[in-house]
Amino acid sequence: MDRKIARRDFVNGLALTAAAVAMQGALPWARAAQTPTAAGYPPAAGGLTGQTDQANAVMHAVRDGMLKATTGQSTGEHFDLVVVGAGISGLAAAHEYRRLNPKARILLLDPLADVGGHAHRNEFQVGGRLLIGYGGSQSLQTPSYFSPAVNAMLHSVGIEPQKFEGYYDGKWYDRRGLGAGLYFPKKVYGHAATVRETDKAADWVNRSPLNAQAKRDLIELTDAPPDYLKGLSVQQKRARLASATYREFLLDIARVDPQLVTYFQDSTREYYGGGIDVVSALDAWANGNPGFDGMQLGDAVDRAMSPSSRLLQTDPDDYIYHFPDGNASVARALVRSLIPQTMGGHTMESLVLGRLDYGQLDVKGHPVRIRLGSTAVHVRHLGDPRTAPQVEVVYAGVGGMHSVVAGQVVLACWHRVIPYLTNELGAPQTAALRDQVKIPLVYTNVVLKNWAAFERLKLSAITSPGHFWLGADLDFPVSMGSYHFAQKTSDPVILHLRRIPGGRPGDSARDQFNTGRAELLRLSFADYERQARNLLGGALSSGGFDPARDIAAITVNRWAHGYAYEYMRPGDTYWPGGPLPIQTSRKGWGRIAIANSDAGAYAYAHSAIDQGVRAARELLGGSGPAISDFPGPPQRKLKFFGS
Repeated sequence: MDRKIARRDFVNGLALTAAAVAMQGALPWARAAQTPTAAGYPPAAGGLTGQTDQANAVMHAVRDGMLKATTGQSTGEHFDLVVVGAGISGLAAAHEYRRLNPKARILLLDPLADVGGHAHRNEFQVGGRLLIGYGGSQSLQTPSYFSPAVNAMLHSVGIEPQKFEGYYDGKWYDRRGLGAGLYFPKKVYGHAATVRETDKAADWVNRSPLNAQAKRDLIELTDAPPDYLKGLSVQQKRARLASATYREFLLDIARVDPQLVTYFQDSTREYYGGGIDVVSALDAWANGNPGFDGMQLGDAVDRAMSPSSRLLQTDPDDYIYHFPDGNASVARALVRSLIPQTMGGHTMESLVLGRLDYGQLDVKGHPVRIRLGSTAVHVRHLGDPRTAPQVEVVYAGVGGMHSVVAGQVVLACWHRVIPYLTNELGAPQTAALRDQVKIPLVYTNVVLKNWAAFERLKLSAITSPGHFWLGADLDFPVSMGSYHFAQKTSDPVILHLRRIPGGRPGDSARDQFNTGRAELLRLSFADYERQARNLLGGALSSGGFDPARDIAAITVNRWAHGYAYEYMRPGDTYWPGGPLPIQTSRKGWGRIAIANSDAGAYAYAHSAIDQGVRAARELLGGSGPAISDFPGPPQRKLKFFGS
């Protein structure tokens, strides 16, 4: 287990020039600026990537009062639009702005080494074979619920979601008899066990190391739960479940053994960010957690359900709309449309194996330019915001502090950053912007030389309750064009590990996300690597897995500020009736508009697109296909309980 695994080293990046350091003082952020040329080819960087210390350093210095930069050396550049943030929402804003104003000159600024935000691509070479993985934003979920604006934009950049029905091999796991399993770590349960799940809990629970009472309770919860709220009407039951967390449901309503709280604690994190101590029992029901079948709750969506629960309760689509690099291909398609010199081709297939030319992102003379390694630190109207003709944007980049002038600006960055960028906002909007606390997450891709251990154990995925990692899944079986997913057991494959760190049970969801973020930033690549080896070495040992022999590479994608926060009961009592914080936070002023998925309070790529489109239209007064501007699936497509 402790033998060294060969891997690509993490690139620490380049320091700013001595002149730049002298200008601001010898500050910690002085290592932050790094151009894509210096970093090499970002998708193949390996090691610890994503929101690295160097990418975060400038804004952390601003936050901590160590950097007060309100002016910079003018570049002499003037743009019609500057977009702060080159993630999917910022790219969508630029795309919509160009649709409405085809001659517009646009600059996008982003502190990361790659374009797309956390729609991030990982590439690996194993035995002469290219493997592509997703390092962040995963899939285009539920195209049936996309707004007309999202559908129009995807079509305009060559993405046709229905084609995934041919790209995704829905029978890949079934043909091989692979299914889901559970790994119980010894440190949590007394002794370790890997158990293959089946439809009936009674068929597998007794092979787990749970205590005797917890086994009986889990079998009852899953296979034959009674009506734990007998005597209440369906409306009263739903209201009770909305006001209680799933943890409270287990302990106070179902009265199960406390060990099941440990077992289920992280079961809600992947959709809601928080554990069962902050997620309502109503949302846990939508998530598929057990204990509710005996209550006869019906199928209709409850208005008190969170946006993602509304989706889970009604989702009409299979979860197959996935590029090999996740939504990085959506970002790449938008870049290709905005700057055609970056990549050839026009099809979805050409996105997969096409190599983005990073040298073409920021070229003088191109109508659209993307400047990576550049962190906006100050934004101000050049005059009274009500009448000013221009906006100045100051940013930290290679060579120090710079400034550009724009006719208009879209802030497509995290909402909590915006109050640090400008002093033009009032207290109510500042408070609303700070309400959006991003969910921290770590997506780790572990490349296996083969998947023989999974074949022997007949597993496709492992959930690990109580472990550092939430679990590990074989990658999506997607083949596009000349890129093919593994077919033989001896083929290399990517394994996807997830961690969403939290805080102390009992703290609010937002406080837990901040605690989790601190942990995420504290850990090194070696820490994540060690935990990955621990999980796989333990869970797959009975299948003959040897981490040192069977792991070819590891890339840790760290997103301290990951998914947008979604409103949810019981903590957010204003949901869904409002007023919602986003209704205040996303209001533009003067020549500045606000985008990002934070503006939709909905952590999905199509929400990011909707918000980018809205921001561009606000600035230009344009119109087009309708957007979705309320968190969750389109309300007109939902049948609500009691209506």
